[in-house]
Amino acid sequence: MSAYRLDVPTQRGSVLNGVLFRNDDVEADTVMIAVTGIHGNFYSNPFYYDFGETLNAAGIDFIYAQTNDAFNRIETFNAKTHQPEIIGSFNERFSYTDEDIEAYLTLAHNEGYKRVILAGHSLGANKVIYYLSRHHDKERVSHFLLLSPANIEWLLNGVTQREKDIVHKMHETGCGGDMLPFQLMGWVSCIADTAYDWIFSGLLDNVHVEADKDFSQVSNITHTGGLLIGTYDRFTYGDPAGFLANINNHMQSAKDNKLIFIEGTGHTYQRKEKETAKRVLEFVRECE
Repeated sequence: MSAYRLDVPTQRGSVLNGVLFRNDDVEADTVMIAVTGIHGNFYSNPFYYDFGETLNAAGIDFIYAQTNDAFNRIETFNAKTHQPEIIGSFNERFSYTDEDIEAYLTLAHNEGYKRVILAGHSLGANKVIYYLSRHHDKERVSHFLLLSPANIEWLLNGVTQREKDIVHKMHETGCGGDMLPFQLMGWVSCIADTAYDWIFSGLLDNVHVEADKDFSQVSNITHTGGLLIGTYDRFTYGDPAGFLANINNHMQSAKDNKLIFIEGTGHTYQRKEKETAKRVLEFVRECE
């Protein structure tokens, strides 16, 4: 297995830093692109290495598709201005989702892959849902794999009404680019506009525990694919299996999708990374 750094330019010019895992002895027809969630980097989510190693051993390429929010701050550059740029979870806008995913898909298309599995972990899964609800290009995306989608309502449970009022006021009075005087959700330092997207935009708030919530994005997806979760995932109010089944029940392709449960592990598959990677490989092989 070899790992190559990717500098992936977006339409707005920001350059995203990904990693291509490739077996140099095999010319792969298939690649899995895994979109990261917030702070979903190699340090917090080491399962990405297991994914790359396992898929490469089977002759499948793997792209760790880091987006703006993989770290709090990322030093990169802007391909349009040719100037250094700082991006990260502190200033991400959810409206970047389309062009971030599009940038990685363009890279895969230019590399000549015949099959692309578009995956996303945590908030990255919500981004994949958002993207596929708006783009039905089955030539560039063969199937999807949603890894532990983020229940945004659960994540925002600790945000107080006072904090919401501060975010709303800063956004409405033109101070959206200023840093919040508190950490959103108790752990994210960010500008007010980023917090506004989390709390008020609803753009990525597309999966829920309750069956009667807004699943309009999910129901717009026309691709088939897989949904995976750990049975200890704590973002689901104690029912990971029900959470995943509820999402799938709202899909047009529900009967054709595969639900994958990793027993005895949580949101980032700790102590079950290799088993998770093996199950991911099994899913990809079924897609061939």
